[in-house]
Amino acid sequence: MAKSKATADATVRVRLVKGLRGVQARHRLSVKALGLGKINDVRELKDSPQVRGLINTVYYLVRVEE
Repeated sequence: MAKSKATADATVRVRLVKGLRGVQARHRLSVKALGLGKINDVRELKDSPQVRGLINTVYYLVRVEE
């Protein structure tokens, strides 16, 4: 079964809204894996289970703008 065009090109915008000071090292690595470095950095990423897992790990640091 082929995916529809809308779901194949689905992206999610992620914004870092809190600083990383005092955050677990593992969570810092998750933020870095999302491509975020400083507060208010925004990245548009492909919507995949891997990206959603990273977002769920650091849900308290980021905001999802779909």
